[in-house]
Amino acid sequence: QYTRNMATGASTADLAIILIDARKGVLTQTRRHSFIISQLKVENVIVAINKMDLVDFSQATFEAIVADYSAFAGEIGLGDVQFVPISALGGDNIFTASDNTDWYSGPTLMALLEATPADTANPDAPFRFPVQMVNRPSSDFRGFAGTIASGCVATGDKVIALPSGTTSAVKSIVSYDGDLDEAVTGQAITLVLEDEIDISRGDYLAQANDRPEVTDQFMAHLLWMSDEPMLPSRPYILKSNNKSITATITDLKYKINVNTMLQEASKSLALNELGVCNFFLGEPIVFEAYADNKQMGSFVLIDGLSNETVAMGMIDFGLRRADNIHWQSLDIDKQARARLKNQSPAVLWFTGLSGSGKSTIANIVEQRLYARRNHTVLLDGDNVRHGLNKDLGFTDTDRVENIRRIAETSKLMVDAGLIVISSFISPFIAERRMARDLMGDDEFIEIFIDASVEVCADRDPKGLYQKAKEGKIKNFTGIDSPYENPEQADIIIDSANVDPDKAADQIMLYLEENGYLSDADFQI
Repeated sequence: QYTRNMATGASTADLAIILIDARKGVLTQTRRHSFIISQLKVENVIVAINKMDLVDFSQATFEAIVADYSAFAGEIGLGDVQFVPISALGGDNIFTASDNTDWYSGPTLMALLEATPADTANPDAPFRFPVQMVNRPSSDFRGFAGTIASGCVATGDKVIALPSGTTSAVKSIVSYDGDLDEAVTGQAITLVLEDEIDISRGDYLAQANDRPEVTDQFMAHLLWMSDEPMLPSRPYILKSNNKSITATITDLKYKINVNTMLQEASKSLALNELGVCNFFLGEPIVFEAYADNKQMGSFVLIDGLSNETVAMGMIDFGLRRADNIHWQSLDIDKQARARLKNQSPAVLWFTGLSGSGKSTIANIVEQRLYARRNHTVLLDGDNVRHGLNKDLGFTDTDRVENIRRIAETSKLMVDAGLIVISSFISPFIAERRMARDLMGDDEFIEIFIDASVEVCADRDPKGLYQKAKEGKIKNFTGIDSPYENPEQADIIIDSANVDPDKAADQIMLYLEENGYLSDADFQI
């Protein structure tokens, strides 16, 4: 919690005070907070070595801590660091110099604060303007409201709207105090353009001859701030300035050990850990590297289910891996393929514990559909791990990637006009929602095969529960790995009280009543 609160405050700070207990010296938390400050590009740092009264105002203790911290500060690139020995209890070196530290001739803490220059905007920075609102009080007025992130703008200036790339010129600058000839960083204004161009909240207006980058992939430093671990392949909501879009961490390059500053291989990040990650976005965003523009290079990640802010990030650079890749227009689409098969393509997504009966019921459903001459494919959790997902284990991270691959495969098969039967434990709500979001309207049918751990353990057709209880199998869903029950499944099968044939009848009836099947004779 302290690290999360510190990082939030430091993200907009011009100066940071690092407080060190003279008795304990430089701790892991000191290193972590200092490294975060360095990543957030806080230019001015004061190290206040407190509780000097408890070490008898020892000059040797002070100098040892200064040497230790200075070496670490050099490793992480902290620039202007000032040190001051203090005792907050007695007020030593807070406002006035202390007789207890006659060996210290430097300024007091307050003097250091007063001497630190305030951060001023660079007047030569290129113009950047994130659009917060389209202001249209009447048919005669259309302006774009927001706060200037950097640079300045004047009437007549050429600007470009991003990500669309449309250019125009500034017709007028409207403010609370009336029209302006020019405006600078930090001013809240409304820009009226010479041309009617399509601009929405979250878009940018920028200097036409010095534009920022636009990308749907980038690399960033990430500070994880949630008790729940970061899982690559899980979709999150990325919020940057006025833009909120879906984002997926495609690769955790490494995490950073704040004690040794070494890069360590990892599949996930835990609370307060820092790492470097690659991101893929649901749509392109306008950005600049955090080192060049803090506002345009920063973002937060939000868990879409809990709305918790789980991380903060600083963009390093864009990844240009998909610049020349575009959707190819095809004459035959999934609707045409589905009409040829006389059916509506869909994914029947079976979810539930191991032993709940998913594969058995899914197999019967496919037999019923085959008998009706429907075109199907059945993707089973065990079978795909022999091929497509043979490289994945059963950690939470690997489970998320397992379901991401299956969801994308299911989407391709839906595009082929098939009825896809996917039978996977798929324990997490977030990944099942991701799979649903990939499909079109009414193309995803979530089928919860509901059976308790006790019922599944009693069945235990593969002997897995017993092995898990004996510790021979790790990360087993229902034993030492969680299963999140669906909140709004389309079909719920109580497999403890409904036999597989009756369950298949229930699913077939749902498909028929909701128009997924042809008009051929239907019998249960």
